[in-house]
Amino acid sequence: MSDINSSLPLAGVRVLDLSRVLAGPWCGMVLGDLGAEVIKVEHPERGDDTRDWGMRIGATETPYFNSVNRNKRSICLDLQTEEGQKIARDLALKSDVVLQNFKFGGIEKMGLGYQQLSALHPGLIYCSITGYDRTGPEATRPGYDLVIQGESGLMALNGEATQPPLKFGTAVVDMMTGMYAAQAILAALYERNKTGKGRDIGMALYDCGVMITAYYGLEALLMEKDPPRYGNAHPSIMPYGVFDAEDGPVVVAVGNNTQFLRFCNEVIDRPDLATDERFRTNLNRSANREALLPIIKSELGRRQRKELLERLSRAGIPCGEVSGLHDALTSQRATDAGLVTTQEHPVAGSVKVMAPPYLFDGKRLPVRKAPPTLGEGTKEVLQSLLGLSDDKLSELKANGVV
Repeated sequence: MSDINSSLPLAGVRVLDLSRVLAGPWCGMVLGDLGAEVIKVEHPERGDDTRDWGMRIGATETPYFNSVNRNKRSICLDLQTEEGQKIARDLALKSDVVLQNFKFGGIEKMGLGYQQLSALHPGLIYCSITGYDRTGPEATRPGYDLVIQGESGLMALNGEATQPPLKFGTAVVDMMTGMYAAQAILAALYERNKTGKGRDIGMALYDCGVMITAYYGLEALLMEKDPPRYGNAHPSIMPYGVFDAEDGPVVVAVGNNTQFLRFCNEVIDRPDLATDERFRTNLNRSANREALLPIIKSELGRRQRKELLERLSRAGIPCGEVSGLHDALTSQRATDAGLVTTQEHPVAGSVKVMAPPYLFDGKRLPVRKAPPTLGEGTKEVLQSLLGLSDDKLSELKANGVV
């Protein structure tokens, strides 16, 4: 093991990732970013579904696939064959964690369920990601991020009040479920150090979708109805949101009464607003937002962004430009932080890959492996872990198993 690998928090942990699309692979990527050896199992012909979603990179990748599969190896196995199932079982018995998101009951038919594997490997940590509670009446329903965003109420809190329900720009339920799953696996690994025993972890997309309604969800329960939608504004803080300056949008976040005083006096030159009883406190400003908002929009709209941001910064008020996605990712800020890396690619020459967000001891954890081409690690992984010969691999390939 290299010095880089051995210095990572999860060095020595092996993950068999039988999941596909987004929630499961996101979890696997988190564990890989933290140093685990992640073996991603894919179908020999089509691979992960997301290899065919969006723009093509090289021969087998897309931006969607690459966004959730760095720091992994890819091996090809047809899990519908007995030999493929046996190989997966053998790999599971050499792993610390198994991650899967097959349809309810599907994994057990392959002989790869938790009860089947833990009988042979009591220390195995096993995580199943499903659409709905595995013990509930909807256990057999497949889970899709868009459907869950609708059913959990997330769409109902997103967007402007005058718009129909709106999904988030990214698949937030899938991603948060992946993060929650990684947290649970980390807790189980910690516990296993004390007990030697594994765990059977269940994560449901619907459950995680409900959790991320957060304070909006609790407000709905308290009000016994849906809270209003505020778009880019804040339901409880005023002024707080996106405003149009003369030459483009800016974010202004006036978080308390002291900041509002400085905002009025030092930014928009309207000290009269700070002394107006309707606006003196945040509670009053929120209650009278319909009176205050047009005034603020008018004052900000007749100033240039550069001037506004300089004034806001001097006054100690959180602020920023609203950037396009490409501008944000190519900004000096992102470059200085090392958030986007360039990795070698066997077909495309090079490919852009996001870096992990984690800083340990002041250093960003590295991209050790670019998102893998389909099956790039099949031979090396199966030979090094299971001792399969070249002849055996050739036979398996001829039979469509790998």
